[in-house]
Amino acid sequence: MILIDATRLAASRPNRPLFGDVSITVSDGDRIGVVGINGSGKTTLLRMLAREIEPQANPDGVIGTVRWGRGARVGVLAQQPHLPAGTVRDAVGHGWQGEAMLTRLGMGDMLDADTGGLSGGQAKRTALARLLAAEHDLLVLDEPTNHLDLDAIAFLERWLADYRGGLVMVTHDRHVLDRVTNKVLEIDRGTAYLHVPSGWHAGSGYAAYLDGRAEREAQAEAAEQTRRNLAKNELAWLRRGAPARTTKPKARIASATALVEARPDAPARAGDLTLAMGSQRLGSKGVELRDVSFAWPDGSQVLDGVSVQLEPGDRIGIVGANGAGKSTLLDLVASRRTPTGGSVEVGATVRIGYYDQLGRELDLTQRVRDAVAGDKGQPSLEDLALMRRFWFDGDAQFAPMGTLSGGERRRLQLLLTLVEQPNVLLLDEPTNDLDLDTLRALEDLLDDWPGIAVVVSHDRAFLDRTVDEVWALDGVGGVRAVRGGVAGWLAEREAMAESARSRPSTSSTSVASKPASLGSTGSTGASERQRLKPAAGRSPSTVRRQLGQVEREVQAATERRDRLTAEMASLADHRELARIGDELAAAQHELDAAEERWLALAAEAEAIGLDL
Repeated sequence: MILIDATRLAASRPNRPLFGDVSITVSDGDRIGVVGINGSGKTTLLRMLAREIEPQANPDGVIGTVRWGRGARVGVLAQQPHLPAGTVRDAVGHGWQGEAMLTRLGMGDMLDADTGGLSGGQAKRTALARLLAAEHDLLVLDEPTNHLDLDAIAFLERWLADYRGGLVMVTHDRHVLDRVTNKVLEIDRGTAYLHVPSGWHAGSGYAAYLDGRAEREAQAEAAEQTRRNLAKNELAWLRRGAPARTTKPKARIASATALVEARPDAPARAGDLTLAMGSQRLGSKGVELRDVSFAWPDGSQVLDGVSVQLEPGDRIGIVGANGAGKSTLLDLVASRRTPTGGSVEVGATVRIGYYDQLGRELDLTQRVRDAVAGDKGQPSLEDLALMRRFWFDGDAQFAPMGTLSGGERRRLQLLLTLVEQPNVLLLDEPTNDLDLDTLRALEDLLDDWPGIAVVVSHDRAFLDRTVDEVWALDGVGGVRAVRGGVAGWLAEREAMAESARSRPSTSSTSVASKPASLGSTGSTGASERQRLKPAAGRSPSTVRRQLGQVEREVQAATERRDRLTAEMASLADHRELARIGDELAAAQHELDAAEERWLALAAEAEAIGLDL
C-alpha cells in the first residue's frame, strides 16, 4: 500500500535554495532515514510530507504535490511539538498504553504535570509517547532521539525495528539509522539521492548511504580529472598561432572555451570542517570534587558525597537516566552552581568551555558575522577565516541567526565555545541537531584534544568514539565507573528492568530503592565512588590513555623493525649492512622497552579493575 506519494517538491529560504526537485514514494514496510548537512532542508521536507506546509515552485515553475494513501493514518513528531492544555496523562491519552509509553520514555513520574510547564525535552517525550501509543500506518519523525536517555533510545530502537508501518525519520543517531532504516534519502546540494541496500549492505539503509555517497564522490573526482585533462588539450588548441586560429570552426572554439571555463558542481561545503583552534596550556591540576553534594530547594537529592578528579588527558562520558543529575554535575564543574556540601577545586590554569544543551543565548536578529566579531564591531581576517572553517561562508555570514536551521545554530554555538580556546571542554548533549559531518569533525577534534573532555550524551556511537571511561549516575546521589562502557551500562539496566518485571508486585520496592551495586549512599556506594580514582592517584582513564599510547609505540616500533629486516635482506654492500644493522638493533631495543611499559600498564589496569 502506498502511504505517501510526493512529486517535484521544492523549497528555499531568502537568497538560499534548499532543494529543487525531490520526489519520493513511501509504502508499507519502507523505513526511510533522511540525512543531509544542517540547513539542507530536512525538516522542511518532513513538514511538506506531513502536509503542514505547502511545496514551493521548483526551478521549472511547477509546484509539487503530496498525496496520502486513502485512509492512511499518519502520525507526525515535529522538531518542536505543541501539546494541548492539561496534564501529561491527558495529552497522551490511550489509557494504560499511553502511561506505559510515558514510563518507557522517562516521563512516568510526570503523569499529572501540566503540559504548560514542561521543558522542551519533556514536551517532545510526551508527544512521542502519544504517537507510539496510538495506531498509525505511517510515522514521520523529526529527531525522535533528541532529549531521550540511553534507556529510552534503546527502547525506541527496538520498537521501531518491530513496527510494521511506514517510517520517514530525520535523525543523527547512527545506531538507529543502521538498525532501523532500510532506505536512506540524502539531500545534497539541492538534489535527492535514494540509497537502497544491496549485496553486503544487507538491510541497512545507512550502510547503503555511506557506500553510495563515497562512490558518488569518487565518480565526481574522476570526472573532474578527466575534464582537467581535456581542458589542457583544448587550451593548447586554442593557444596555437593566430593564423591557424582564424580557420578554427566557431563551434569548436565555443565548446573548447566552455570546457576550459567549466567548473565542477560546488561542493555542499568547501573543505573539511576544522574544529581545532588550539587551547590554553593546562597544568598538572584539573578539577577535583571533594565529597560534593547537591540538593534542590525542595530537598530532593541529586548528588551525595561525590569525590572525583578530572586530570589532564581525561576523556569521561557521563550516563544516567533523565533527571539523574548529569547536567547538574557539569554545572558544578563549571561553577554555574554551588554545591550544598563539599567543595569543587579548580586548577589555576583551567579554562572551561561549556557547550550545553540550550547553548548560549543568541540574538536571532543579529547576523552570524556580528556574533563572531563580538565587541570588535567588525570581524577580523581571522574571524572571517574561522567562519569559513565552520562552513559559514558567503551569504551565510550575513544571514540573521533567526534564519538558520536548528543545526546551524548549534554549530554556531560550538564555534563560539571553541573560539575561546578552553582546555577543559564540557559537552552536554553535543550531538543534538548536529548533522553527521559535523559529528565526525567533533569526534576528530576530541581524538587529539590535549586537555580534559567530559561528555554527557545519549549518542552511543559518539560516546564509543570519544571517551575512555564511562561514569554512571544512579539518580539518588551516587556516581561510579562502569565496566564495559555504554554497552555494559545498558546491559546492567536491561537486566535490572527484567528482574523488576519478573518480581511479584507484592514484593516490589519503592522507587527510591536500588541494588547496592549501583553505588548507594551507604558504605557500598562510597566504595564504588572510591574506585573512580585509584589510591595512587592515577585515574583509570589516564591508565587507559597511556596504554593506548604505548600500544601505538609498540606498533610503530614493530613496523620499523620489520621494514629494516626486509631492507637488510636486499643489501649486499657491507657498509650499508652495518648501518642498517645498527638501526635494527636500536629499533629492537625500542620495541623491547615499549613492550615492557605495556606490560607494566596492563598490570596496573588489572589491579584497578580496568577492562582492556
